[in-house]
Amino acid sequence: MKALYHAHAHATGGRTGHGETDDGRLKVDLSTPKELGGDNGPGTNPEQLFAIAYSACFLGALKFVAGKEKVKLPDSTTVRATIGVGPRDDGQGFGINTHLTVSMPGMDHEEAKALVHKAEIVCPYVHATRGNIDNRFTVA
Repeated sequence: MKALYHAHAHATGGRTGHGETDDGRLKVDLSTPKELGGDNGPGTNPEQLFAIAYSACFLGALKFVAGKEKVKLPDSTTVRATIGVGPRDDGQGFGINTHLTVSMPGMDHEEAKALVHKAEIVCPYVHATRGNIDNRFTVA
């Protein structure tokens, strides 16, 4: 694959630190959720950042597919990502799972499901995680 774009960021302090992009456009303080043994501080966490990134990327893939199909997505189309994190079944560390819920108000449900299925093929985040984690997709 020839990359067309490279994002650059760094983090310090792990889950209770700070992260930012090298261009300074995004700067976040990080806090560990209480459910993972943290203090539930005011910062965000990697799973929240991944949820935003995954939902935005999938919506981009959905728009790409709809454009190729000459289908107009409703302006109110949304993708909600739920990212779960916890101990892996093998006891060797932690894993994640994802659940993306796509809402396309006013669109025929079967047409929406077909577009979501095609977006699953196009989205680089789905491609990167396929076979590694439990990815679920729902059309609301």
